[in-house]
This record gives sequence, structure tokens and C-alpha cells, in this order.
Amino acid sequence: MSTATPGPSATSGPLADIRVVDLSTVIAGPGCARHLADFGADVIKVERRGVGDTVRNMGWKDPSDGESLFFKNTNRNKRLVQLDLRDPEEAEKLLKLVETSQILVENMRPGKMEALGLGPDVLLARNPKLVIVRVTAFGQTGPYKDRPGFATLAEAMSGFAAINGDENGSPTLPPIALTDEVTALAGAFAAMVALHSGVGQVVDLSLIESLIQMMGPLPTLWMQSGQLQPRLGSGLPYSIPRGTYETSDGKWVAVSSSADTVAARVMDLIGLGHDERLTSVPGRMENRDLVEGRMRAWTIERTLDEVLVSFQAADAAAAQVYDMQDLCADPHAKERDMFITVDGYPMTGLIAKLSETPGEVRWPGGRLGADDELLDDMLLDQE
Repeated sequence: MSTATPGPSATSGPLADIRVVDLSTVIAGPGCARHLADFGADVIKVERRGVGDTVRNMGWKDPSDGESLFFKNTNRNKRLVQLDLRDPEEAEKLLKLVETSQILVENMRPGKMEALGLGPDVLLARNPKLVIVRVTAFGQTGPYKDRPGFATLAEAMSGFAAINGDENGSPTLPPIALTDEVTALAGAFAAMVALHSGVGQVVDLSLIESLIQMMGPLPTLWMQSGQLQPRLGSGLPYSIPRGTYETSDGKWVAVSSSADTVAARVMDLIGLGHDERLTSVPGRMENRDLVEGRMRAWTIERTLDEVLVSFQAADAAAAQVYDMQDLCADPHAKERDMFITVDGYPMTGLIAKLSETPGEVRWPGGRLGADDELLDDMLLDQE
């Protein structure tokens, strides 16, 4: 079996010797492949011929070319080709590509790849060391495996929505593609673990299990004691005060006091340091209304700048509640390259900064079939 050959997208990045075939659509699967591409992997995104990834038609569009912002962000650094996997000749092209790849990412419903004659047994026969990342809502096994599912279902069923929202309000879903983005990171991590093992295998990745990992000890709390975390808006049962508070100039500030030492300084700052009931987490939990009420009264009497200066002087944690305009103008965000511009297109920077082998964003996602000719050239080079 031949090894991956460098293509036009090859870089000096730490994953430059890895080729990834991305068959997935929307955000979670493509996001997994995008993180690998950001660090140099040669990612070849295979879209359905003439149709493309459905995310191309989702959400806001770039006025310069009409492409979806979701697509251009999630599919940056990838080469874009088209195949009709229902056509035996086109499916054979995919299998030849698999021979020179290390990772394949797909997010079809369980059984769909097998129905196309491209199940793991077929793929691994072509490349015994291939890592196959399979992203679904509920996983490849279990009674729900055949259900249609999106991130919203994972956010509902994981317990996440149940603890979000106002105390007396309805459960609240996140206003971003939270589960998809979390699953993308989990997929990139699992793919590299599997690749490091040196053994060809299937990574069974589900949206719901990825988000459940974010729930921390809440499942344990229920199984051990029958306790459920209540909905508290921006509050947390064990961190008091914690939330968002309005200032006298109409701005909002977020405060966290999870550590006892920090909470003690906040109590002093807002005038409750003398109250012995508030020196421990259980005491503050029992007197939540007192502490939260005083926190709200303290901030509404001061401007945002006054609040932030006071918290900084007390070595306590507080930050302005930003919108995107605020964040993009922030000097720390600029210094850290949280946002970058590539080919005139602004987008988020890389997920992490490596001191010796950094990643790079080389181009945003482009038009459907932009690299079709390159695929034919790659396959010819293999023969």
C-alpha cells in the first residue's frame, strides 16, 4: 500500500504527513476534519456531486461570493471535490483515495455507508490502518441508533437544556451550534488517539455522548444522592455570587466566585465580609438570595468601569458581557489573534497555539468542486 503523497495543501504543520477524507456534512464532522486541517493535515472534502454539503445553504452568506459563512469557516484549509458514491466508478475513486489516507470522517446514519458498499470492512480491506470516524446523533449501537437526530436532541436529552434558563422559566437551548462544535473537538482528539495506536479501527462518536462529557459530576450527583441541579439562570449552586449583573450605565458584568478565597474577597467588596454565615460554600448556598440581592444592588450603583476596577483591585473575577462588536475590538483578542483575515475573509483563529509546530489557516472554504481536477491528478499519481 502506498503512503500519502504531499499535495498542493501540504504544509510544514505537525500533521502535514496525514491525509484525511472528509465525507461529512453540516458542522460536527466537518469541524473535526477542520481542526486537523488547521494543523497541516491534507483534508480532502468529498461532497455529493452537483449538490454539495447542505451547510452551503445554511445561515448568513458572504456578500462577496454568496457562500455560507458556516461553510467557509468549517471547511477552511480543505480541498473540495465532488463524487457520486452511488456510482460504482465514483465509489472506486473514493476507495483509491482511501488507500493513501490515514483518516476518514463520515456522518451518515448507521448502515448508510454499508448500503453504499463502503462500510468499515470494505474501507479497512483497502487500507488496514485507516481510522474511520463515524459521527452520529446517538452512536452506531443502541435502541436509538436509527433515529434521525441533530444537536438540539442531544442538548435536550443530555440534561443540558434542563439546567439552562431562568429559575421559573422554560428549559433553554444554546443559541449556537454548541454540541456540534464540542463533538468536532472530541472527534479530532479521538481520531489522533486512534491514529497514534497504529491500528486501523472505527471511532464511534455521538453528539449526545460528547455533550454528556460536558456535564461534569451531575450524573454522579443524581446516581449517588438523587439530587438534580436546578435552573438558576446564570447562577450555579456552588458558586455564589455568580451571574450577570447590570451596572448604572446600562452595561452588564459577569462575576464568578467559585473559590472560597475569591468569594471572601467579593464578600468584603460588596459589604458582606462581616457576615459569618457567608464564609463557606454551604453558608452562601443557604443564603443565596441575600448574596445575589446585594451583588445586584452593588453593581447597579456603579458604572461598568468602576465595577471592573474594583474587582481587579480586589483580585476577584469579573468581566464585561461582550457582544461580537466588543470582542472584536478587544486588545487582548487582537494580541492573541483570536480572529484572523485570510484572503480578505475574517474568521476565528486556531483552537490552540503550539510553540514549535503551529498551525495555519491557509484559505477559507470555497466553491463546490473547486479541486475536482486535483483529485483526478492524485489518483493518476497513485497508479
